[in-house]
Amino acid sequence: MKAALISLGSKSSVMTYEAMQKYFESVDMIELKRIEVRLGKEAAILYDGKELGHYDCVYVKGSYKYANLLCSLASMLEGKVAYMPFFANAFTTVHNKLLTHLVLQQHKIPMPRTYITSTIAAAKDLLKRVNYPVVMKFPEGTQGKGVMFADSYSSASSLLDALGVLNQPFIIQEYVETGGSDIRALVVGDKVVAAMRRKAQTEEKRANIHAGGVGQSVQLSRELVKLAVTTARVLGADICGVDILESPLGPLVIEANISPGLQGLGKVSPVDLPDEIAKFLFFKTQEKVEERKKQGAVEVMKELDLDPEATQEIVSTLQFRGEKIILPEIANKIARFNETKEYIITAKKGRLEIQETR
Repeated sequence: MKAALISLGSKSSVMTYEAMQKYFESVDMIELKRIEVRLGKEAAILYDGKELGHYDCVYVKGSYKYANLLCSLASMLEGKVAYMPFFANAFTTVHNKLLTHLVLQQHKIPMPRTYITSTIAAAKDLLKRVNYPVVMKFPEGTQGKGVMFADSYSSASSLLDALGVLNQPFIIQEYVETGGSDIRALVVGDKVVAAMRRKAQTEEKRANIHAGGVGQSVQLSRELVKLAVTTARVLGADICGVDILESPLGPLVIEANISPGLQGLGKVSPVDLPDEIAKFLFFKTQEKVEERKKQGAVEVMKELDLDPEATQEIVSTLQFRGEKIILPEIANKIARFNETKEYIITAKKGRLEIQETR
């Protein structure tokens, strides 16, 4: 099987690419910045001006700045490749904190109380009624960037004035006291392969590793594992970093990341994270390829008006390759032979019978 990893070339991407080479027959590392999507009558994905080749598995990664390109790219690939770990709309949803919270709301995923207003004036009126401190966030941003804290109405009002000058959209969120810590869980498929508790530095409220936070490996409870996996699933992502606060009233999801860095978590976890991702991609792709083959055989038999359970007679010449007989393709599709199974072969002059063992 052939795979491609399309990314901005981060260290985490390179680590994953190297791990994928252990499983797939071939893997191409493709630079996202050299990709363009052509829509219209002759729609195509171009890499350095040439059409992108065929792949069984494509793992697409990138920052929020490329959300539209990532979504377009994934939309074009859907149906053409056997497996991708994300639905196309996941790139626009997860790269925008507001859209993420709306999806969490729809699926009743617990999260901090969050407010959206229409104007600065409406936001200032809202800030007169909330409890402090509060968190103010830009909808787009990663690694804790674009996250601001206000411990009073006056400081929050000043931040709003600055946001008004910058003409920046924002959301307001209640601040949950956790002692400056949160949990990052890495979801791969239907399990959490690793997790860490991040602790913010003194005088810093953001626990992100890129903001100076310190990580420590942690074993999650069944409740937290279920919350992380469910969050990734509703966001349309099979590979996802989920950030959770352990509040006095229970766990709350604050953010998700479909291009999670592996270095910070990898330093504190005994798990080989790139290998876990590569292995998952390989077996998931293998599963999807087999499903396609079976579906293809069913479609062929439907076209020929064949009953898949009935015995069919095919008149054909035989092709030989050395001493081996090459079966007609339609015979193979009807019989659904599989190289992983065992067969009983009965042969006599002019007759050959192949039967699957039970």
